[in-house]
Amino acid sequence: MNAERDLSPLTPGVVRALTDKLYEKRKVAALEIEKLVREFVAQNNTSQIKHVIQILSQEFALSQHPHSRKGGLIGLAACSIALGKDSGLYLKELIEPVLTCFNDADSRLRYYACEALYNIVKVARGSVLPHFNVLFDGLSKLAADPDPNVKSGSELLDRLLKDIVTESNQFDLVGFIPLLRERIYSNNQYARQFIISWILVLESVPDINLLDYLPEILDGLFQILGDNSKEIRKMCEVALGEFLKEIKKNPSSVKFAEMANILVIHCQAAGECTGPGSSTSLLVCGANYDLIQLTAMCWMREFIQLAGRVMLPYSSGILTAVLPCLSYDDRKKNIKEVANVCNQSLMKLVIPEDDEIDEAKPSMTIPAEPTSEESLSKPEAVTTGESQLVWASRRVRKVKGMFSREVLELFWCPEAAQSSLDASGDSSNSGVFTVTSSERIQVTLNLDGIVQVLDYHLSDTSIGMMTRIAVLKWLYHLYIKTPRKMFRHTDSLFPILLRTLSDESDEVSAAGGAKILEVMSSHLAGLWVILKDLELLAEIASSPAGQTEEGHGPPDGSDVRPGPVELHVPARAGQLSSSSTKGLECSPSTPTMNSYFYKFMINLLKRFSSERKLLETRGAFIIRSEHPTSLTEAPEHPGTVLE
Repeated sequence: MNAERDLSPLTPGVVRALTDKLYEKRKVAALEIEKLVREFVAQNNTSQIKHVIQILSQEFALSQHPHSRKGGLIGLAACSIALGKDSGLYLKELIEPVLTCFNDADSRLRYYACEALYNIVKVARGSVLPHFNVLFDGLSKLAADPDPNVKSGSELLDRLLKDIVTESNQFDLVGFIPLLRERIYSNNQYARQFIISWILVLESVPDINLLDYLPEILDGLFQILGDNSKEIRKMCEVALGEFLKEIKKNPSSVKFAEMANILVIHCQAAGECTGPGSSTSLLVCGANYDLIQLTAMCWMREFIQLAGRVMLPYSSGILTAVLPCLSYDDRKKNIKEVANVCNQSLMKLVIPEDDEIDEAKPSMTIPAEPTSEESLSKPEAVTTGESQLVWASRRVRKVKGMFSREVLELFWCPEAAQSSLDASGDSSNSGVFTVTSSERIQVTLNLDGIVQVLDYHLSDTSIGMMTRIAVLKWLYHLYIKTPRKMFRHTDSLFPILLRTLSDESDEVSAAGGAKILEVMSSHLAGLWVILKDLELLAEIASSPAGQTEEGHGPPDGSDVRPGPVELHVPARAGQLSSSSTKGLECSPSTPTMNSYFYKFMINLLKRFSSERKLLETRGAFIIRSEHPTSLTEAPEHPGTVLE
């Protein structure tokens, strides 16, 4: 800059001092500028004030010469001090050149910029809030500055700005959220710490309702929860904990639906996390992933219990995340326990009304909670038209006596034989946020998506045994609550259920074996899968919905029963004889049943014929349970069932 250039009203002496390399001389020049501006303020000479600020900005703060930039920064701070309460009228002109210096390559200059902005903000106080976003953006960059002096200066400015926001009721949260949503995906630890500290501050201000915008930042919070820094993880846990407390306190104002898919993603064990639009992955160690998954699963549990049927449209995603967790070993015991609660709570949300929704409509208004009539399940036994295969439900109750209380708590699902999910009183809805009788919510049960998820997990042989049992419980529950819609999926599910009779779950996987082997033998473990499968097949074969559902009978409308089929029956119980045969014929005393009973019997015999191992290892158990006397006679001792 040419020192001889006319920069009035600044005198040549002030100009030379501002560009001096010595701080003391620049400080003297700043005092002269402060005195000059005070005179203009007294005279109400706004044009000269603007002219001085423009000179300090364009000719000094944005100069190519480093000492001139330093002089410009201290000069702008002096102007702000001189203006006092009137500095708010010139904040844009005062702040912008200082923020530009935040990006300077010289660390000393960045420090002076922090110092200058601190003085400007300290004088202006609440008047800086309209410029909060640009201040926050600049501070978020300095929070990760490699120079400790710059970082220290930015922390002082940060604390000052937090005090101003806390004491003000004019903070523009709506305008700030897009910037927060962008910055929250930073991978820098210091930037993350800065972000979390601001979220905690905003959450603590009574007049700022950050909960309304939680869906915008929840994903980023879960990613920060996987940070390698213990301090940052702890801060993030505190922030999430405060949000969850507020959600429990006032669930009626929470946007559960907008956050459901975010929780589904983080409930699943994953190997990487990425921010929107990012092509790079943020690798997190396994222990931190467990923390993310456990926290997300706890949130999911609270969401299901608080929001109730609002969560039903997201059932397929929730099950995708929850079901694999049911087979975790003791190393992830906490996740497994919370996942089990999520699974049971979600199952209780499916009610008979879901079978009556007109699928021609995208959604239908239904009660937020099941009524007393809706909560009554299908009776366990049917006096007329009962399938010969309904023995399975009764057989399960008989086999219950073979196991200890601990085993039953692990495996027994009360709704299987007693349909007690809804009939158990208000226990199924304890802790659930309910609406008044006049309020309604619109939900749609995505049964196709749920069945697809259950189908996948049942077909995958690598899935743990506890997960397979949970899938079978779900299918049984759906056939009880929504039989009409479920029978549209029976043709695809039936072959899988038949194959499950050959389930190898008694060869317990390493994932869930440790806990299972503590309470039962591997043979009994596999037995539970077979029992739940047979119970489900019994329901399918005996359900009236299977008799009337279109598409499951012969095209010409004739009798669904096939012609006589040669079935080989044993001469004595438990033995097969090729010399003794009897046709499967119908008589007035034969119970009425749907076509799936015959399909099951025929396919079972074919499997016995083609799978010698199935016949030898489980044939006696299946055939014995299938015998009509099994409906009324209990085994003499547990060993008889396990032949």
